[in-house]
Amino acid sequence: MNVNFEPHSFLKEFHIPAYILAPGSEAEKLGDVPSCPVLVFINSKSGGQLGGDLLLTYRSLLNNHQVFDLGGEAPDAVLRRLYLHLETLKLNGDEFAPKIEERLKIIVAGGDGTAGWLLGVVSDLKLSKPPPIATVPLGTGNNLPFAFGWGKKNPGTDRDSVLAFLDQVRKAKEMMIDSWHILMRMKAPTEGSFDPIAPLELPHSLHAFQRVSSSDELNMDGYHTFQGGFWNYFSMGMDAQVSYAFHSERKLHPEKFKNQLVNQSTYAKLGCTQGWFFASLVHPSSRNIAQLAKVKIMKKHGEWQDLTIPPSIRSIVCLNLPSFSGGLNPWGTPNKNKRRDRDLTPPYVDDGLIEVVGFRDAWHGLVLLAPNGHGRRLAQAHRIKFEFHKGAAEHTFMRIDGEPWKQPLPVDDDKVVVEISNLRQVKILATHGCRSRSVHDPSSPTTPHGQDDGERDSDEEESVGEEWKKFGAADTFKIPDEVDISHLS
Repeated sequence: MNVNFEPHSFLKEFHIPAYILAPGSEAEKLGDVPSCPVLVFINSKSGGQLGGDLLLTYRSLLNNHQVFDLGGEAPDAVLRRLYLHLETLKLNGDEFAPKIEERLKIIVAGGDGTAGWLLGVVSDLKLSKPPPIATVPLGTGNNLPFAFGWGKKNPGTDRDSVLAFLDQVRKAKEMMIDSWHILMRMKAPTEGSFDPIAPLELPHSLHAFQRVSSSDELNMDGYHTFQGGFWNYFSMGMDAQVSYAFHSERKLHPEKFKNQLVNQSTYAKLGCTQGWFFASLVHPSSRNIAQLAKVKIMKKHGEWQDLTIPPSIRSIVCLNLPSFSGGLNPWGTPNKNKRRDRDLTPPYVDDGLIEVVGFRDAWHGLVLLAPNGHGRRLAQAHRIKFEFHKGAAEHTFMRIDGEPWKQPLPVDDDKVVVEISNLRQVKILATHGCRSRSVHDPSSPTTPHGQDDGERDSDEEESVGEEWKKFGAADTFKIPDEVDISHLS
Protein backbone atom coordinates (compact mmCIF):
# COMPACT_ATOMS: atom_id res chain seq x y z
CA MET A 1 0.00 0.00 0.00
CA ASN A 2 1.41 3.36 -1.01
CA VAL A 3 0.79 6.49 1.02
CA ASN A 4 0.09 9.45 -1.25
CA PHE A 5 1.60 12.32 0.68
CA GLU A 6 4.95 13.89 1.44
CA PRO A 7 6.51 11.56 4.06
CA HIS A 8 8.51 14.22 5.96
CA SER A 9 5.56 16.48 6.79
CA PHE A 10 3.40 13.40 7.47
CA LEU A 11 5.89 11.93 9.94
CA LYS A 12 6.00 15.20 11.90
CA GLU A 13 2.46 14.38 13.06
CA PHE A 14 3.82 11.35 14.96
CA HIS A 15 7.15 12.77 16.17
CA ILE A 16 7.81 13.32 19.89
CA PRO A 17 10.70 15.70 20.68
CA ALA A 18 13.71 14.09 22.37
CA TYR A 19 13.62 16.46 25.36
CA ILE A 20 10.19 15.08 26.33
CA LEU A 21 11.26 11.45 26.04
CA ALA A 22 14.76 11.69 27.48
CA PRO A 23 15.25 13.86 30.59
CA GLY A 24 18.38 15.98 30.25
CA SER A 25 18.05 16.42 26.48
CA GLU A 26 18.31 19.94 25.17
CA ALA A 27 14.92 21.60 24.55
CA GLU A 28 14.04 22.03 20.88
CA LYS A 29 12.47 24.94 19.05
CA LEU A 30 9.08 23.58 18.16
CA GLY A 31 6.36 24.51 15.73
CA ASP A 32 2.91 22.95 15.79
CA VAL A 33 2.05 20.20 18.24
CA PRO A 34 1.94 16.80 16.47
CA SER A 35 -1.62 15.58 15.97
CA CYS A 36 -0.80 11.93 16.76
CA PRO A 37 2.38 11.49 18.86
CA VAL A 38 3.13 7.78 19.31
CA LEU A 39 5.18 5.48 21.47
CA VAL A 40 6.06 2.23 19.68
CA PHE A 41 6.76 -1.04 21.50
CA ILE A 42 7.94 -3.98 19.40
CA ASN A 43 8.58 -7.58 20.42
CA SER A 44 11.58 -8.03 18.16
CA LYS A 45 11.40 -11.82 18.62
CA SER A 46 7.82 -12.14 17.38
CA GLY A 47 7.06 -13.18 13.82
CA GLY A 48 10.48 -14.71 13.17
CA GLN A 49 12.66 -12.06 11.50
CA LEU A 50 9.73 -9.67 11.03
CA GLY A 51 9.88 -8.23 14.54
CA GLY A 52 13.49 -7.18 14.15
CA ASP A 53 12.86 -5.76 10.67
CA LEU A 54 9.86 -3.78 11.90
CA LEU A 55 11.93 -2.33 14.75
CA LEU A 56 14.55 -1.07 12.29
CA THR A 57 11.93 0.51 10.01
CA TYR A 58 10.17 2.37 12.83
CA ARG A 59 13.48 3.63 14.17
CA SER A 60 14.42 4.91 10.71
CA LEU A 61 11.17 6.90 10.48
CA LEU A 62 10.68 8.20 14.03
CA ASN A 63 12.77 9.48 16.92
CA ASN A 64 14.82 6.56 18.29
CA HIS A 65 13.70 7.55 21.79
CA GLN A 66 10.05 6.76 20.97
CA VAL A 67 10.61 3.23 19.60
CA PHE A 68 11.32 0.47 22.14
CA ASP A 69 12.38 -3.16 21.85
CA LEU A 70 10.48 -5.12 24.50
CA GLY A 71 13.44 -7.46 24.75
CA GLY A 72 15.49 -4.56 26.11
CA GLU A 73 13.17 -2.55 28.38
CA ALA A 74 9.84 -3.30 30.05
CA PRO A 75 6.96 -0.99 29.08
CA ASP A 76 6.01 -0.09 32.66
CA ALA A 77 9.49 1.37 33.24
CA VAL A 78 9.23 3.39 30.01
CA LEU A 79 5.78 4.76 30.80
CA ARG A 80 6.62 5.60 34.41
CA ARG A 81 9.69 7.54 33.30
CA LEU A 82 7.80 9.38 30.56
CA TYR A 83 4.77 10.37 32.66
CA LEU A 84 6.93 11.49 35.59
CA HIS A 85 8.93 13.69 33.21
CA LEU A 86 5.73 15.06 31.65
CA GLU A 87 4.54 16.12 35.11
CA THR A 88 7.86 17.86 35.78
CA LEU A 89 7.66 19.68 32.46
CA LYS A 90 4.09 20.79 33.11
CA LEU A 91 5.03 22.14 36.55
CA ASN A 92 7.83 24.11 34.90
CA GLY A 93 5.38 25.72 32.49
CA ASP A 94 6.19 23.72 29.35
CA GLU A 95 3.30 24.29 26.92
CA PHE A 96 4.12 21.30 24.74
CA ALA A 97 4.00 18.59 27.43
CA PRO A 98 0.26 18.68 28.31
CA LYS A 99 -0.68 18.60 24.62
CA ILE A 100 1.60 15.61 23.98
CA GLU A 101 0.05 13.83 26.96
CA GLU A 102 -3.46 14.60 25.73
CA ARG A 103 -2.82 13.24 22.22
CA LEU A 104 -0.40 10.38 22.96
CA LYS A 105 -1.09 6.94 21.44
CA ILE A 106 0.71 3.61 21.79
CA ILE A 107 1.53 1.11 19.04
CA VAL A 108 2.45 -2.42 20.12
CA ALA A 109 3.71 -5.06 17.68
CA GLY A 110 3.77 -8.72 18.70
CA GLY A 111 1.49 -11.65 19.38
CA ASP A 112 -1.67 -11.57 21.48
CA GLY A 113 0.45 -12.10 24.59
CA THR A 114 2.55 -9.02 23.83
CA ALA A 115 -0.52 -6.90 23.14
CA GLY A 116 -2.11 -8.10 26.37
CA TRP A 117 1.06 -7.24 28.27
CA LEU A 118 0.84 -3.59 27.15
CA LEU A 119 -2.87 -3.40 27.91
CA GLY A 120 -2.20 -4.82 31.37
CA VAL A 121 0.60 -2.34 32.07
CA VAL A 122 -1.56 0.66 31.12
CA SER A 123 -4.40 -0.76 33.21
CA ASP A 124 -2.18 -1.28 36.27
CA LEU A 125 -0.46 2.11 36.14
CA LYS A 126 -3.80 3.98 36.35
CA LEU A 127 -2.46 6.98 34.46
CA SER A 128 -4.47 10.18 34.66
CA LYS A 129 -4.76 10.25 30.86
CA PRO A 130 -4.09 6.69 29.70
CA PRO A 131 -3.13 6.47 26.01
CA PRO A 132 -5.19 4.28 23.65
CA ILE A 133 -3.37 1.30 22.13
CA ALA A 134 -3.14 0.09 18.51
CA THR A 135 -2.03 -3.52 17.98
CA VAL A 136 0.14 -4.74 15.09
CA PRO A 137 -0.52 -8.45 14.26
CA LEU A 138 2.85 -10.16 14.62
CA GLY A 139 1.95 -13.52 16.17
CA THR A 140 0.28 -16.82 15.23
CA GLY A 141 -3.36 -16.16 16.16
CA ASN A 142 -3.55 -12.36 16.29
CA ASN A 143 -7.08 -12.46 17.71
CA LEU A 144 -6.77 -9.13 19.50
CA PRO A 145 -5.61 -7.09 16.47
CA PHE A 146 -8.20 -8.80 14.26
CA ALA A 147 -11.06 -7.94 16.62
CA PHE A 148 -10.27 -4.24 16.27
CA GLY A 149 -9.65 -4.10 12.53
CA TRP A 150 -5.85 -4.34 12.33
CA GLY A 151 -5.90 -7.68 10.48
CA LYS A 152 -4.54 -11.10 11.40
CA LYS A 153 -1.74 -11.52 8.86
CA ASN A 154 1.81 -10.48 9.69
CA PRO A 155 2.32 -6.92 8.42
CA GLY A 156 4.78 -5.65 5.86
CA THR A 157 7.93 -4.27 7.45
CA ASP A 158 9.01 -1.97 4.63
CA ARG A 159 8.80 1.83 4.78
CA ASP A 160 5.53 2.14 2.79
CA SER A 161 3.76 -0.50 4.91
CA VAL A 162 4.71 1.28 8.15
CA LEU A 163 3.65 4.67 6.76
CA ALA A 164 0.30 3.17 5.78
CA PHE A 165 -0.17 1.70 9.27
CA LEU A 166 0.67 5.04 10.89
CA ASP A 167 -1.96 6.66 8.69
CA GLN A 168 -4.51 4.12 9.95
CA VAL A 169 -3.53 4.90 13.54
CA ARG A 170 -4.04 8.61 12.92
CA LYS A 171 -7.57 7.97 11.61
CA ALA A 172 -8.53 5.28 14.14
CA LYS A 173 -11.36 5.60 16.66
CA GLU A 174 -11.08 5.00 20.39
CA MET A 175 -13.03 2.20 22.08
CA MET A 176 -13.17 0.90 25.63
CA ILE A 177 -12.48 -2.78 26.26
CA ASP A 178 -13.40 -4.82 29.34
CA SER A 179 -10.73 -6.76 31.18
CA TRP A 180 -11.27 -9.86 33.29
CA HIS A 181 -9.65 -10.90 36.54
CA ILE A 182 -9.00 -14.59 37.11
CA LEU A 183 -8.37 -16.23 40.48
CA MET A 184 -7.27 -19.83 41.02
CA ARG A 185 -7.03 -21.66 44.34
CA MET A 186 -5.79 -25.18 44.94
CA LYS A 187 -5.40 -26.97 48.22
CA ALA A 188 -1.84 -27.33 49.47
CA PRO A 189 -0.64 -30.75 50.69
CA THR A 190 -0.55 -31.34 54.43
CA GLU A 191 3.09 -32.44 54.32
CA GLY A 192 6.13 -31.20 52.41
CA SER A 193 6.54 -28.41 49.90
CA PHE A 194 4.61 -28.53 46.68
CA ASP A 195 4.40 -26.18 43.72
CA PRO A 196 1.30 -27.37 41.85
CA ILE A 197 2.44 -26.07 38.46
CA ALA A 198 5.99 -25.63 37.20
CA PRO A 199 6.68 -21.86 36.92
CA LEU A 200 7.52 -22.00 33.23
CA GLU A 201 4.29 -23.87 32.49
CA LEU A 202 2.22 -20.87 33.54
CA PRO A 203 1.05 -18.20 31.11
CA HIS A 204 3.36 -15.22 31.45
CA SER A 205 2.09 -12.77 28.81
CA LEU A 206 0.14 -10.97 31.54
CA HIS A 207 2.06 -12.53 34.38
CA ALA A 208 -1.21 -14.36 34.97
CA PHE A 209 -1.51 -16.40 38.13
CA GLN A 210 1.12 -14.52 40.05
CA ARG A 211 0.83 -15.96 43.52
CA VAL A 212 -0.70 -13.29 45.76
CA SER A 213 1.16 -11.98 48.77
CA SER A 214 0.69 -13.72 52.12
CA SER A 215 -1.02 -10.62 53.52
CA ASP A 216 -3.62 -10.43 50.75
CA GLU A 217 -7.16 -11.13 51.91
CA LEU A 218 -7.75 -13.45 48.96
CA ASN A 219 -5.37 -15.98 50.48
CA MET A 220 -6.89 -18.82 52.44
CA ASP A 221 -5.12 -21.01 54.98
CA GLY A 222 -4.05 -24.30 53.44
CA TYR A 223 -4.41 -23.16 49.83
CA HIS A 224 -2.13 -21.91 47.05
CA THR A 225 -3.68 -18.84 45.44
CA PHE A 226 -2.86 -17.44 41.99
CA GLN A 227 -4.34 -14.50 40.13
CA GLY A 228 -4.03 -12.65 36.86
CA GLY A 229 -6.14 -11.26 34.06
CA PHE A 230 -7.05 -11.48 30.41
CA TRP A 231 -8.59 -9.42 27.62
CA ASN A 232 -9.85 -11.90 25.07
CA TYR A 233 -10.60 -15.38 26.41
CA PHE A 234 -10.14 -18.15 28.93
CA SER A 235 -10.70 -21.66 27.58
CA MET A 236 -10.56 -25.16 29.03
CA GLY A 237 -10.63 -28.61 27.51
CA MET A 238 -9.61 -30.07 24.16
CA ASP A 239 -8.94 -26.77 22.35
CA ALA A 240 -6.45 -25.87 25.10
CA GLN A 241 -4.94 -29.37 24.85
CA VAL A 242 -4.17 -28.83 21.15
CA SER A 243 -2.71 -25.40 21.92
CA TYR A 244 -0.56 -26.91 24.67
CA ALA A 245 0.79 -29.52 22.24
CA PHE A 246 1.65 -26.74 19.77
CA HIS A 247 3.47 -24.61 22.35
CA SER A 248 5.33 -27.64 23.70
CA GLU A 249 6.49 -28.55 20.20
CA ARG A 250 7.58 -24.96 19.55
CA LYS A 251 9.65 -24.90 22.74
CA LEU A 252 11.42 -28.11 21.69
CA HIS A 253 12.00 -27.06 18.06
CA PRO A 254 11.82 -23.23 17.77
CA GLU A 255 13.69 -23.32 14.44
CA LYS A 256 10.62 -24.92 12.80
CA PHE A 257 8.25 -22.11 13.82
CA LYS A 258 9.53 -19.04 12.03
CA ASN A 259 6.72 -18.70 9.49
CA GLN A 260 3.08 -17.82 10.21
CA LEU A 261 1.65 -20.17 7.54
CA VAL A 262 3.84 -23.07 8.73
CA ASN A 263 2.73 -22.40 12.32
CA GLN A 264 -0.94 -22.50 11.36
CA SER A 265 -0.45 -25.69 9.33
CA THR A 266 1.33 -27.37 12.25
CA TYR A 267 -1.49 -26.28 14.56
CA ALA A 268 -4.07 -27.91 12.29
CA LYS A 269 -2.09 -31.17 12.14
CA LEU A 270 -1.83 -31.28 15.93
CA GLY A 271 -5.61 -30.85 16.10
CA CYS A 272 -5.87 -34.18 14.31
CA THR A 273 -3.16 -36.03 16.22
CA GLN A 274 -4.56 -34.87 19.57
CA GLY A 275 -7.96 -36.31 18.67
CA TRP A 276 -9.86 -32.99 18.54
CA PHE A 277 -11.61 -34.13 15.33
CA PHE A 278 -12.40 -37.59 16.72
CA ALA A 279 -13.05 -36.66 20.33
CA SER A 280 -15.98 -39.07 20.73
CA LEU A 281 -13.59 -41.96 20.01
CA VAL A 282 -10.35 -40.99 21.74
CA HIS A 283 -11.24 -38.35 24.34
CA PRO A 284 -12.11 -39.83 27.77
CA SER A 285 -15.60 -38.80 28.87
CA SER A 286 -14.12 -38.08 32.30
CA ARG A 287 -12.51 -35.01 30.73
CA ASN A 288 -15.79 -33.58 29.41
CA ILE A 289 -16.52 -30.28 31.12
CA ALA A 290 -19.64 -31.47 32.98
CA GLN A 291 -17.69 -34.40 34.44
CA LEU A 292 -14.76 -32.22 35.45
CA ALA A 293 -16.42 -29.31 37.20
CA LYS A 294 -19.51 -27.69 38.59
CA VAL A 295 -20.00 -24.33 36.88
CA LYS A 296 -21.71 -21.31 38.43
CA ILE A 297 -22.44 -17.91 36.90
CA MET A 298 -23.44 -14.51 38.25
CA LYS A 299 -25.76 -12.51 35.96
CA LYS A 300 -26.87 -10.12 38.71
CA HIS A 301 -24.42 -8.94 41.33
CA GLY A 302 -24.43 -11.14 44.40
CA GLU A 303 -26.60 -13.90 42.89
CA TRP A 304 -24.80 -17.11 41.89
CA GLN A 305 -26.70 -19.73 39.89
CA ASP A 306 -25.74 -23.14 38.56
CA LEU A 307 -24.99 -23.38 34.83
CA THR A 308 -26.02 -26.62 33.14
CA ILE A 309 -23.29 -27.92 30.81
CA PRO A 310 -24.43 -30.54 28.25
CA PRO A 311 -22.56 -33.84 28.86
CA SER A 312 -21.07 -33.85 25.32
CA ILE A 313 -19.21 -30.52 25.74
CA ARG A 314 -15.44 -31.11 25.65
CA SER A 315 -14.28 -27.51 25.47
CA ILE A 316 -15.61 -24.34 27.05
CA VAL A 317 -14.63 -20.79 26.10
CA CYS A 318 -15.23 -17.65 28.17
CA LEU A 319 -14.95 -14.98 25.50
CA ASN A 320 -14.66 -11.19 25.75
CA LEU A 321 -13.94 -10.32 22.09
CA PRO A 322 -15.54 -11.54 18.85
CA SER A 323 -12.30 -13.19 17.75
CA PHE A 324 -11.08 -16.66 18.75
CA SER A 325 -8.75 -19.22 17.21
CA GLY A 326 -7.48 -17.00 14.41
CA GLY A 327 -10.49 -14.69 14.00
CA LEU A 328 -13.58 -16.90 14.42
CA ASN A 329 -16.64 -15.62 16.31
CA PRO A 330 -18.05 -18.46 18.47
CA TRP A 331 -20.91 -16.38 19.91
CA GLY A 332 -22.20 -14.88 16.68
CA THR A 333 -25.21 -12.57 16.90
CA PRO A 334 -28.29 -14.09 18.57
CA ASN A 335 -31.57 -13.45 16.74
CA LYS A 336 -34.44 -11.53 18.33
CA ASN A 337 -36.10 -14.68 19.69
CA LYS A 338 -32.90 -15.82 21.43
CA ARG A 339 -32.39 -12.35 22.87
CA ARG A 340 -35.93 -12.35 24.25
CA ASP A 341 -36.27 -15.97 25.39
CA ARG A 342 -32.75 -16.56 26.73
CA ASP A 343 -31.80 -13.00 27.71
CA LEU A 344 -28.86 -12.98 25.28
CA THR A 345 -27.20 -9.99 23.60
CA PRO A 346 -24.62 -9.43 20.84
CA PRO A 347 -21.01 -9.70 22.04
CA TYR A 348 -20.24 -6.12 23.09
CA VAL A 349 -16.66 -5.56 24.25
CA ASP A 350 -17.52 -3.01 26.95
CA ASP A 351 -20.76 -4.27 28.55
CA GLY A 352 -19.23 -6.01 31.57
CA LEU A 353 -20.47 -9.39 30.30
CA ILE A 354 -18.45 -12.39 29.17
CA GLU A 355 -19.85 -14.88 26.63
CA VAL A 356 -19.66 -18.57 27.60
CA VAL A 357 -19.59 -20.99 24.64
CA GLY A 358 -19.23 -24.78 24.46
CA PHE A 359 -17.92 -27.14 21.75
CA ARG A 360 -18.30 -30.90 21.35
CA ASP A 361 -15.28 -31.35 19.05
CA ALA A 362 -13.43 -29.72 16.15
CA TRP A 363 -16.19 -30.68 13.69
CA HIS A 364 -18.59 -28.70 15.85
CA GLY A 365 -16.10 -25.84 15.74
CA LEU A 366 -16.16 -25.85 11.94
CA VAL A 367 -19.71 -24.45 12.01
CA LEU A 368 -18.01 -21.12 12.76
CA LEU A 369 -16.84 -21.03 9.15
CA ALA A 370 -20.45 -21.00 7.90
CA PRO A 371 -22.52 -17.81 7.66
CA ASN A 372 -24.14 -17.14 11.05
CA GLY A 373 -22.35 -20.18 12.49
CA HIS A 374 -21.74 -20.27 16.23
CA GLY A 375 -20.89 -22.62 19.09
CA ARG A 376 -23.27 -23.78 21.80
CA ARG A 377 -24.26 -20.56 23.58
CA LEU A 378 -24.33 -21.37 27.28
CA ALA A 379 -24.58 -18.01 29.08
CA GLN A 380 -23.50 -14.39 29.47
CA ALA A 381 -22.35 -13.34 32.91
CA HIS A 382 -20.46 -10.81 35.02
CA ARG A 383 -18.70 -13.64 36.86
CA ILE A 384 -18.18 -17.38 36.34
CA LYS A 385 -16.80 -20.00 38.70
CA PHE A 386 -15.48 -23.53 38.06
CA GLU A 387 -15.40 -25.88 41.06
CA PHE A 388 -13.53 -29.04 40.07
CA HIS A 389 -14.68 -32.44 41.25
CA LYS A 390 -12.20 -34.55 43.16
CA GLY A 391 -10.89 -37.60 41.34
CA ALA A 392 -12.63 -36.81 38.02
CA ALA A 393 -9.30 -36.70 36.16
CA GLU A 394 -5.65 -36.13 36.97
CA HIS A 395 -5.44 -32.97 34.91
CA THR A 396 -7.06 -30.79 32.28
CA PHE A 397 -5.74 -28.12 29.92
CA MET A 398 -6.41 -24.39 30.20
CA ARG A 399 -5.56 -21.39 28.05
CA ILE A 400 -5.57 -17.60 28.49
CA ASP A 401 -5.28 -15.41 25.38
CA GLY A 402 -3.30 -18.07 23.53
CA GLU A 403 -1.09 -19.13 26.45
CA PRO A 404 -1.86 -22.78 27.46
CA TRP A 405 -0.88 -24.86 30.45
CA LYS A 406 -1.53 -28.30 31.94
CA GLN A 407 -3.61 -27.94 35.12
CA PRO A 408 -3.46 -30.61 37.86
CA LEU A 409 -6.89 -31.45 39.28
CA PRO A 410 -7.83 -32.40 42.83
CA VAL A 411 -7.32 -35.86 44.26
CA ASP A 412 -9.13 -37.10 47.36
CA ASP A 413 -10.19 -34.04 49.36
CA ASP A 414 -8.16 -31.48 47.44
CA LYS A 415 -10.08 -28.62 45.87
CA VAL A 416 -9.39 -26.46 42.81
CA VAL A 417 -11.47 -23.36 42.05
CA VAL A 418 -11.17 -20.97 39.08
CA GLU A 419 -13.19 -17.76 39.25
CA ILE A 420 -13.43 -15.09 36.53
CA SER A 421 -14.72 -11.60 37.34
CA ASN A 422 -15.17 -8.35 35.44
CA LEU A 423 -12.33 -5.97 36.32
CA ARG A 424 -12.01 -2.59 34.58
CA GLN A 425 -11.61 -1.01 31.14
CA VAL A 426 -8.79 0.35 28.99
CA LYS A 427 -8.83 2.43 25.79
CA ILE A 428 -7.94 0.68 22.58
CA LEU A 429 -7.65 2.00 19.01
CA ALA A 430 -9.84 0.45 16.33
CA THR A 431 -10.43 0.96 12.63
CA HIS A 432 -13.87 2.28 11.74
CA GLY A 433 -14.94 -0.95 10.06
CA CYS A 434 -13.83 -3.33 12.83
CA ARG A 435 -16.01 -6.23 14.00
CA SER A 436 -15.95 -5.29 17.70
CA ARG A 437 -19.04 -3.46 18.91
CA SER A 438 -19.65 -1.07 21.77
CA VAL A 439 -22.81 -0.47 23.78
CA HIS A 440 -22.04 3.24 23.41
CA ASP A 441 -21.63 3.23 19.61
CA PRO A 442 -24.62 4.87 17.93
CA SER A 443 -24.34 2.37 15.07
CA SER A 444 -24.88 -0.50 17.53
CA PRO A 445 -28.30 -1.48 18.86
CA THR A 446 -29.51 0.17 22.04
CA THR A 447 -28.21 -0.94 25.43
CA PRO A 448 -28.79 -4.71 25.55
CA HIS A 449 -31.51 -6.19 27.68
CA GLY A 450 -30.13 -7.47 30.95
CA GLN A 451 -27.12 -5.13 30.91
CA ASP A 452 -26.88 -2.89 33.95
CA ASP A 453 -26.01 0.40 32.19
CA GLY A 454 -22.54 0.43 33.65
CA GLU A 455 -23.63 0.38 37.29
CA ARG A 456 -21.34 -1.62 39.52
CA ASP A 457 -21.79 -2.90 43.04
CA SER A 458 -19.73 -0.37 44.98
CA ASP A 459 -19.74 -2.49 48.13
CA GLU A 460 -18.22 -5.37 46.22
CA GLU A 461 -15.54 -3.11 44.73
CA GLU A 462 -14.55 -1.80 48.14
CA SER A 463 -14.41 -5.27 49.67
CA VAL A 464 -11.36 -6.40 47.73
CA GLY A 465 -7.75 -5.40 48.23
CA GLU A 466 -5.60 -3.35 45.87
CA GLU A 467 -3.77 -6.48 44.66
CA TRP A 468 -7.03 -7.82 43.27
CA LYS A 469 -7.40 -4.78 41.03
CA LYS A 470 -4.07 -5.33 39.27
CA PHE A 471 -3.06 -7.58 36.43
CA GLY A 472 0.45 -7.87 37.80
CA ALA A 473 1.68 -6.59 34.44
CA ALA A 474 3.33 -3.53 35.96
CA ASP A 475 5.80 -3.65 38.86
CA THR A 476 5.79 -7.40 39.23
CA PHE A 477 5.83 -8.45 35.58
CA LYS A 478 9.10 -10.02 34.57
CA ILE A 479 9.63 -12.66 31.94
CA PRO A 480 12.17 -15.19 33.27
CA ASP A 481 15.57 -14.84 31.63
CA GLU A 482 15.39 -18.38 30.26
CA VAL A 483 12.09 -17.72 28.42
CA ASP A 484 12.22 -16.61 24.79
CA ILE A 485 9.74 -13.75 24.35
CA SER A 486 8.98 -15.01 20.87
CA HIS A 487 6.54 -17.32 22.67
CA LEU A 488 4.30 -14.35 23.51
CA SER A 489 2.11 -15.01 20.49
